[in-house]
Amino acid sequence: VGIDVPTIEVRYDNLNIEAEAYVGSSALPSFAKFTFNIIEGLLISLNILRNRKKPFTILKDVSGIVKPSRLTLLLGPPSSGKTTLLLALAGKLDPNLKFSGRVTYNGHEMNEFVPQRTAAYISQHDLHIGEMTVRETLAFSARCQGVGYLHDMLAELSRREKEANIKPDPDVDVFMKAVASQGEEANVITDYVLKILGLEVCADTMVGDEMIRGISGGQRKRVTTGEMLVGPSRALFMDEISTGLDSSTTYQIVNSLKHTVHILNCTAVISLLQPAPETYDLFDDIILLSDGQIVYQGPREHVLEFFEHMGFECPERKGVADFLQEVTSRKDQEQYWARKDQPYRFITANEFAEAFQSFNVGRRTAEELSIPFDKSKNHPAALVTKTHGAGKKDLLKANFSREYLLMKRNSFVYIFKICQLTIMALISMTLFFRTEMHRDTVTDGGIYTGALFFTAIMIMFNGMSELSMTIAKLPVFYKQRDLRFFPSWAYAIPQWILKIPVAFVEVGAWVFLTYYVIGFDPNVERLFKQYFLLLLINQMASALFRFIAASGRNMIVANTFGSFALLTLFALGGFILSRGIAPKIFSMQWVRCMQLFFSLVSKTHHPCSQWWLLKELSSTEKELLECIQL
Repeated sequence: VGIDVPTIEVRYDNLNIEAEAYVGSSALPSFAKFTFNIIEGLLISLNILRNRKKPFTILKDVSGIVKPSRLTLLLGPPSSGKTTLLLALAGKLDPNLKFSGRVTYNGHEMNEFVPQRTAAYISQHDLHIGEMTVRETLAFSARCQGVGYLHDMLAELSRREKEANIKPDPDVDVFMKAVASQGEEANVITDYVLKILGLEVCADTMVGDEMIRGISGGQRKRVTTGEMLVGPSRALFMDEISTGLDSSTTYQIVNSLKHTVHILNCTAVISLLQPAPETYDLFDDIILLSDGQIVYQGPREHVLEFFEHMGFECPERKGVADFLQEVTSRKDQEQYWARKDQPYRFITANEFAEAFQSFNVGRRTAEELSIPFDKSKNHPAALVTKTHGAGKKDLLKANFSREYLLMKRNSFVYIFKICQLTIMALISMTLFFRTEMHRDTVTDGGIYTGALFFTAIMIMFNGMSELSMTIAKLPVFYKQRDLRFFPSWAYAIPQWILKIPVAFVEVGAWVFLTYYVIGFDPNVERLFKQYFLLLLINQMASALFRFIAASGRNMIVANTFGSFALLTLFALGGFILSRGIAPKIFSMQWVRCMQLFFSLVSKTHHPCSQWWLLKELSSTEKELLECIQL
């Protein structure tokens, strides 16, 4: 009916990417080197020291065009810059890299739209929450990414079909309406992608991780691919999606992607290390990288012609993909030399790149790049300008449902914490039994204070499990946040709110068991005051440990800072150091405190010093000595 499907043409012109790295012992990850490198970086920024980092070129003067409706294969030996090129095209480069050149989508610069949602970068690292099944993982991704332009396009399609008196196929019509309906698309699209990727056999199996038995490595790689395929992105950049897959499965995935690209006019670049010949034949275009330079970019049919022009020939029984990766290698190049009448010499990647510029395919690409893209041909729905694919309410609901699901899957942790508090409460009841608790002296009051302090310690220590649970989910959170699945607040709020009822039960298990047995004030108002205060302490401890986990991002660092935070709170809580002593240490100015300390050390460590020398100390020095001894 004349509706144009949005297409994206990606152009990259004179792309140069460099990194700086320490060489030798300076690069060792020790604490001393880490500290020294920070100080050195500060001095370098002040132009006091010379930069000792060595520059490293990743991509050198790379230019080309990735066209819609054509499936492009990115080939190259390891360390040739394939991942960096895909990240640059997807707008996900590390900001620490030195970047120059231009990457445009339909003639628009990266800052004119949201590249993280316009294009989907599929990493070679599989980061998933192990407690969720394959179906739940893909369904959550579909809910967060939304339906994009499909809803508006379907409304226009229905209107034009009625005007033209066209009756669509009932099955196709139902499928399209289900896909384009907000809120209902998750199940339909999820089932569709599960079938395409061959994951229906393990759809209800947990993804798993190092500690949980789950799906195989190849299936996990397909889940990583499917996580982005369920979204409405028009450009796909896939990095080593065949890792861990057999050649038959790789062929099936690439074949389904080929149909998707050709029918829906998508843009796709797929990086594969050693594709099988039948998989290689599915691609329309080839990009061959070597040493950070493009050796060839163009139609698959002309790639062997270019290398024959350079004097190299692919043997009949040799796979073309293997030939392309070996012909630029110093070790393997000589065996493909075809000009027996001329002596062989090694041809570098730089020479290949220069020769390609004079080859007919290279000249045609350069001519196309010299003509700017006509922005008037850009479809309004091609480039996404909204930061997230669904509304705030829908994103919050999706995160609430996922967090509730994870709490049910990890229910043992919460049951164990409640049982732990109950057992410790029973022990506390026997330790601070009311018939043994007197109320006659200040010392007796100190015992009641000790019971309260022990209560606070138990409630706070009970929140330390948040450290490991938060750190375990951090890599997935950072991946999904960077892909614009949801904002950070939509992830953090459900974690806090859904655990409040658990906190009510945990604190209630302690307070209602111990309060009257220990012998606190029998007034019920005081009972609920203690319950409310301990509830706030529980929330404070959980939030503190979640913050430490998010800041440390590492189990060792987080445990260190978590223990330090607890010790600090215990020491300065007014029980271990009473209110009368603590201010004497911390109210003095630090300079005066150090002066007194060294004065005290010089007097008490004198060769003739005895206990009676304490009479020579000033009253303030005696107080400081008492504090140190305590």
